[in-house]
Amino acid sequence: MDLFILLLSYLIGSIPTALLVGKLFFGIDIREYGSNNPGATNTLRVLGKRAGVTVLIIDIGKGALAASLPLLLQTGGDPLIIGLFAVVGHCFPIFAGFRGGKAIATTAGVLLVANIWLFLIAYITFVAVVSITKYLYYGSISVGVALFLYATLSPLQKNEWIFFLFLLLLIYLHRSNIRNHLLQREPKINDKKIKDDRLPPKQA
Repeated sequence: MDLFILLLSYLIGSIPTALLVGKLFFGIDIREYGSNNPGATNTLRVLGKRAGVTVLIIDIGKGALAASLPLLLQTGGDPLIIGLFAVVGHCFPIFAGFRGGKAIATTAGVLLVANIWLFLIAYITFVAVVSITKYLYYGSISVGVALFLYATLSPLQKNEWIFFLFLLLLIYLHRSNIRNHLLQREPKINDKKIKDDRLPPKQA
């Protein structure tokens, strides 16, 4: 596989959307507010719906663009594997001191292009788990579990080790959530205290 296309995918994923939106339009570093995570969820939590949805769409677009590189550049390579390099870039962005998001939105974009069935399995699982538990990080980790189980059980899916590594990555990225949960500090999606993280209207 061409190293150039893998590097390009990583660089696309490294575009720090939430950080740019926070600094350009609100004059803040989103990593210093809320959960300190430069992702769509924390952007929504701190800066509101417009900013959150904007970051979400762009982060999904990063994954979709990266997975589309083989088609756009007329080269070989598995769109899923190439797209996952964008996920790595999103989580460890070279343009933001390797402090990035937690993979979910960019992974969605990759799966939308690379394998729509994997997308549906993963994100139906995500919605179901979050709806039942009210914990977003449960839903995020469940995406990795669903993908790994599908890859392991399906005779049509290969490279199970990639999905296992992805699951380990998700667990690592959500280690602070796991620690907070053990300390009974992890907020649920319906926790009213989350609203306290929203910037005052004048600033936002």
